[in-house]
Amino acid sequence: MHMQCGKVDSSLTTRITFICGAFICLSMPTSWAEPLPETPAVAAVECRPRGGLPNFFAKAKAGGDVRVAYLGGSITAAPGWRVFSLERLKRDFPTARFSEISAAIGGTGSDLGAFRVGQDVIAHKPDLVFVEFAVNDGGTPPEQILATMEGIVRQIQRADAATDICFVYTLSEPMLPDLAKGLFPRAASTMEAVADHYAIPSVHYGVEVNRRIADGTLLFKGEKPEKLDAITTPLLFSTDGVHPHVETGHRLYADVLARSLATIQAAATTAAAHRLPEPLRADNWEHAKLIPIEQSMLRGDWKRVTPADDERAKSFATRMPVLWKAEEPGAELVVAYTGTRLAVYDLLGPGGGIVSVQVDDAAAKNVPRLDGYSTYWRIGTLSTGSQPVGTHRVTIRLEAAAPDKAKILFEHNRHDLEKNPAKYAENAWYVSAILLLGDLLPVDAAPTK
Repeated sequence: MHMQCGKVDSSLTTRITFICGAFICLSMPTSWAEPLPETPAVAAVECRPRGGLPNFFAKAKAGGDVRVAYLGGSITAAPGWRVFSLERLKRDFPTARFSEISAAIGGTGSDLGAFRVGQDVIAHKPDLVFVEFAVNDGGTPPEQILATMEGIVRQIQRADAATDICFVYTLSEPMLPDLAKGLFPRAASTMEAVADHYAIPSVHYGVEVNRRIADGTLLFKGEKPEKLDAITTPLLFSTDGVHPHVETGHRLYADVLARSLATIQAAATTAAAHRLPEPLRADNWEHAKLIPIEQSMLRGDWKRVTPADDERAKSFATRMPVLWKAEEPGAELVVAYTGTRLAVYDLLGPGGGIVSVQVDDAAAKNVPRLDGYSTYWRIGTLSTGSQPVGTHRVTIRLEAAAPDKAKILFEHNRHDLEKNPAKYAENAWYVSAILLLGDLLPVDAAPTK
């Protein structure tokens, strides 16, 4: 698949991530209360069992219902290692009734993961949670990774101290030089600090990939042939340098996980509730909230859409059980909060319009709700930026002006606009939830300045 990086949504400025073979960015703040020096690289080891997964294995061996969650990005969303690992668990523990909690969204990292882990994972009462964000957090500051990953862990174990967690690390082409030196890349090295602190086992799929590259039995990136299998040498891992082929790279990932789980099981201690230690960072995202948008937050002409009457609501019902649509200019979302940051969980797509974002008395900024890849609809995050601790008011308005969609779309996507102009004719805004570090207030609590 051809990949190109170009201009992205101006509201999304911090981290380059991947979605369905394309890059997007997800904005979160870059200033932190506890700045850290560059994280020291950790020695590349395929599996660190640490405290093991004692509660999960005890339950799997005893039989009965066992729920396994997969929280991650597009590599986990693919029908690959996630599917293969669950099939393997069913074979290894035939008396258990395994069910999957699918909680992967392409192009997203641990920042959005910290906001949605409650809705997408914890609410389904998992026994084991695999967390995979090493690729999509590849360009994220280490202090942010620590805060978000620790927030995910603390939310899970605060909800149920018996839930086991396993970090899995995937890789992309820019991470290969570190692995060739026998070191974890930066994101995985940072996540290991969280894994150490909470005795969470970790598995790095890239150690085996690097070994096979070195001995000439694996080609990491190349054109996909008509016939692809896991037998031909060298094994073709991927075409884009990020997403493993299901037939080859994902099979390798699943094999690594299978042997690592055997190692982890052998090291498992007696089943017991996990002790939640003092946090590594006081600013961790343990209290990150995903709050469905309510009518009281909306001004002007809005419609709550459902899977029965809107294709977007149908497509995203699992992740966005509440979805509102504005298509008349002047429709507003108005929120007051006390805290440090707020974002909106929304959609980007060909029918996206322009919204103006105003925080307190700052000048409003116009942000299109489509980007260069918006030939289709996908989940987005509209950040309002990091704010000083205190009370804030955010007003986001759908503007009458239409975005210049031909200019925004990447050149290789403009043919879709020319071929299907009706698809791009709408200028709407779809919103689902507030992503908040802080607490909501009545709108009148934060004065308009």
